[in-house]
Amino acid sequence: MLGFLFGLNARMGRLQFFLATIVLAIVMTAICFFIAMFALRHAMPTMMRPEELLQSPITIVAIVLFAVASFTLQSMRIRDIGWDPVCVVPLWIAFMFIDRLLAAKFPALAIGQEHQGTVIGGLVNLVLMLILYFWPSGYADDAGSALDTSSDRWGEAGRASTATDRFSRISSGGRR
Repeated sequence: MLGFLFGLNARMGRLQFFLATIVLAIVMTAICFFIAMFALRHAMPTMMRPEELLQSPITIVAIVLFAVASFTLQSMRIRDIGWDPVCVVPLWIAFMFIDRLLAAKFPALAIGQEHQGTVIGGLVNLVLMLILYFWPSGYADDAGSALDTSSDRWGEAGRASTATDRFSRISSGGRR
């Protein structure tokens, strides 16, 4: 169920990913605009602090919505490339977390005082985003998908589920 909710089992091509990213940016910009207009109408601008705006329930819902939508789009594109988003996304998140810890622990490595990352973390994120935008699809059509290769092991009578296939790949050290 979570596989389809977060797009872990779906695929999205380069053009669709690019267009969906643009649409998501426009929608989130409009949502942020409406949140700011609502805050300006119901509070005095001189008394409003940014911390209060970030702690409002509507802003938190918008942040969660944006994070889930971005996570879903990236997972779908990673799946289309032919990689497993269940492995790639947690490694990406772990790398960003470690990068932020390094920048906090060693301020000399940070990009600047207002940034919470290092140059290496920024380059890794740039490379990963360029991969998402420009890497060709891993499968030419549905006949070459990873699920179809599982029928060789299980015969035509039944297919392995995606989770079973993933666990068998991990337990065999990535070899088929």
